[in-house]
Amino acid sequence: MIGKFIWYELMTTDTKAAAAFYAEVAGWTASDAGMPGFDYTLMTIPGQPMPSAGIMALPEELTGMGVPPHWLGYVGVADVDAKAAEFAAHGGKIMKPAEDIPQIGRFAVVADPHGAVICLFKPDMPDGPLPPEPAMGHPGTFGWNELYAGDGPEAVEFYGKVFGWQKDMAVDMGPMGIYQCFALDGIGLGGIMTRLPDMPEPFWNYYINVDGLDAAVGRATAAGARIVHGPQQVPGGSWIVNALDPQGAMFSLVSMKR
Repeated sequence: MIGKFIWYELMTTDTKAAAAFYAEVAGWTASDAGMPGFDYTLMTIPGQPMPSAGIMALPEELTGMGVPPHWLGYVGVADVDAKAAEFAAHGGKIMKPAEDIPQIGRFAVVADPHGAVICLFKPDMPDGPLPPEPAMGHPGTFGWNELYAGDGPEAVEFYGKVFGWQKDMAVDMGPMGIYQCFALDGIGLGGIMTRLPDMPEPFWNYYINVDGLDAAVGRATAAGARIVHGPQQVPGGSWIVNALDPQGAMFSLVSMKR
């Protein structure tokens, strides 16, 4: 769990519409988290004991700054405060200092040296260890974590320091530079590349596993998504698309088959 992505969260301008959209596209079911005084929706794969993601309203202070709806990834750490301080010490920034969510865990929001935002999380497990996760590639799980970095090689070095991620396969994309995959303990987690010129700022993008890409794309576009790239087959044989949901948050889909 340490150094791995363990939670995904959508901040959006219309939580009910977003929950209905992702239920249609990813097959999740929506339920209220039951957090007193706070509206938070859990998205769960039917039949699974643990949710895959959460949805909450984009805070007013962020909308006032022009921040659009977006997905956030949470990486498991042993000490949230210490890891946030480490981000800052290596040139990153603490965007939201560490705080506790009662009976859930402790988290902080940080940014790498080029401004890509990510969250740190240490779960509170009063009832014991979490149940086993679905098998890798199971529809409705997240299958890949991709950073469009301010500087790809610098980002690879930075995250290697703070999370212990190791270089995996590297793909030469010609004028777009090197796409550097990264892994932890031999398990591939994602990829890092220098952002494209038309991307306004560095950011993380997350891929949801689906059972058949074409059908999922059909569901997504019928529900109001806009495809911005793909379908494309990538090294390893998977098929992907990058898209914007109806509220404007970027998301991606991945499957081993069309």
